[in-house]
Amino acid sequence: MTGVDVDVDVVVVGGGPVGLATAITAVGRGLSVAVVEHRADPVDKACGEGLMPSAVLALRQLGVEPTGVDFAGIRYTTADGSRSAQARFREGLGRGVRRTTLVAALAARADAVGVKRVRGDLVRLHQVSGAVVAHVAGTGDLTGAWLVGADGLHSSVRRAIGGEGAARVRPRHGLRRHFAVEPWTDLVEVHWARGAEAYVTPVGPDEVGVAILTDVRGPDHAHWLRWFPALQRRLAGAEPTTRVLGAGPLEQNVRRRALGRVLLVGDAAGYVDALTGEGVSLGLATGSAAVDCIVAGRPQSYEELWRAATRRYRLLTRSVLFAAQHEPLRRAVVPVAAALPPVLGAAVRALA
Repeated sequence: MTGVDVDVDVVVVGGGPVGLATAITAVGRGLSVAVVEHRADPVDKACGEGLMPSAVLALRQLGVEPTGVDFAGIRYTTADGSRSAQARFREGLGRGVRRTTLVAALAARADAVGVKRVRGDLVRLHQVSGAVVAHVAGTGDLTGAWLVGADGLHSSVRRAIGGEGAARVRPRHGLRRHFAVEPWTDLVEVHWARGAEAYVTPVGPDEVGVAILTDVRGPDHAHWLRWFPALQRRLAGAEPTTRVLGAGPLEQNVRRRALGRVLLVGDAAGYVDALTGEGVSLGLATGSAAVDCIVAGRPQSYEELWRAATRRYRLLTRSVLFAAQHEPLRRAVVPVAAALPPVLGAAVRALA
C-alpha cells in the first residue's frame, strides 16, 4: 500500500470494544491489523453496558454474540417512582452485557481472524512518507500504513494530531457499580433526580449495573443512590458485586478527526454525553466508516462520513443534555414523556 516497509496495514491504538471491532472489520476487508493496548484483558470501563438493537446486530455481523440479558426498551422514571414513561423497541432487542464480557468476546473473535494484539503504551507517533510509526513502550516501533485512534475519551492519539477542542458544557462524570439482584424489568430504567440520573441495566440473571451521571464532582456512588429512593428500595439488601469505576469528563469536543494517515473513531473522535446510551453503536459505525476510507485511500472523506454517522446522536443528545442541565426543564422530562408517549417512542426508535 505504500513505498515504506510496514509491519501491518493498520495499527489500531485501543483494545476496547471499538478498537477490536474496527480491527475485525479491517481484517474482513483484507487488511492486516495490529491492536495496541496497555491494559490487561479484559479491558473494563465505567459505562451503562446496554447495547442498543443496532449494536447487537452490528456485532452479530462481525461474528460476535456476547452473552447477557436482552431488554425490550427504555423507561424514564422520577426518582421517587411516582411517575414514569416507557417505550419499547419497534424491532429487535437490546442486550445488557458486562463490559468485560463484551471485550472478551471481541478479543476472541479478533484472535480468531488473525488480528495481532500488542501489549504496551503508545509513547508517541509520527508520520513518514506513506506510513505511521507508533512508538510503543516495551515493544518498540510498530509501523502501519494507517493508524486508527480508538483509545477513548482521553485519547493520546487525538492529542498527538492536535485534535483537542474546548468544552461546551459543564463537565459531566459517570460512576458505575454492579449489584447482586434479579432484574425486575425487561427495560433499561433511567431514574431522574435533581442533578443526576441513574441508569439501571440488567446484565445477568441475578445482576444489574447502575451507572450514575452528574455534573457534581465529589460524592461517591453510595451517596448518589440516596437521591433515588425508588431505586434504593429495589436495591435494598443487594450486595455490590464490583468496585466503583468512574469516567469523565464525558464531553469531548474534537476539532480534527483525521490528519494524514491517522483517523479517530469511537469516543476518541468526539463525545457529547452518555445520556442516550449509544456509545458502542456509534463506535462501531465510526470504525466501519474509517475502514471504508482506508480501503478507498480517501482519509479526507472521513470527517463527512463521521458527521453523517453521528448527526442524529449529536442532535438528540445535545437536546436532552440541555434539558438535563437546566433544572426547570429537567423536572419536566419525565412528566412530558408520560403525557406524550409518542415523543418518548420516537426518541427510543431513533436510538435503537
